[in-house]
Amino acid sequence: MPDPISWEFAWPYLAAALAGGYLLGALPFGLILTRLAGLGDVRNIGSGNIGATNVLRTGRKGLAAATLLLDAGKGAAAVFIAQLWGPDMALTAAFGAVVGHLFPVWLGFKGGKGVATTLGVFLALSFPLGALCCGLWLLVALLLRTSSLASLTSVAAAPLLGWFLLADLQMVQLTGAVALLVWWRHHPNIRRLLKGEEPRIGSKTE
Repeated sequence: MPDPISWEFAWPYLAAALAGGYLLGALPFGLILTRLAGLGDVRNIGSGNIGATNVLRTGRKGLAAATLLLDAGKGAAAVFIAQLWGPDMALTAAFGAVVGHLFPVWLGFKGGKGVATTLGVFLALSFPLGALCCGLWLLVALLLRTSSLASLTSVAAAPLLGWFLLADLQMVQLTGAVALLVWWRHHPNIRRLLKGEEPRIGSKTE
């Protein structure tokens, strides 16, 4: 494994980690898989989102599961590759992967909501933290049958978990920044939640 890079020379490497993470995160697997399956453009159905929740609205559970795994996997891959050059590179690539999914250059910077990719980077950076966030998502989803509320809850908990589990300020900063992005991307869902109009998991609209 390469030696950790001195901060004196770190900026070009951090920029490369950010760019590499972004390009991995920008891969629109939901769109790719639905087109390969002959289902057309997933952005034309349901919420118009490219994530697994909207892919599920095609009625193809296998495609939705594959989208979920690939979206999480690309975030984890960005972290694992960048970790070869140290933890700072991994954190930078993790942030880049989430931004890439939210704002992919290939789709005019109109991407998904980033939850699967976020959970993927959390699992890669700290498996206990990521596993707890995934467990919290599953618990809220099972109890309340609302994907957006499960997502908002799980990412909001990440900075607190990062502090209490790891006492790592950099992890708190990263998870906090990612949580803010995911919450901002969910602003239509938040409005519907406040009005009591947010559809449940399995409905045709979001």
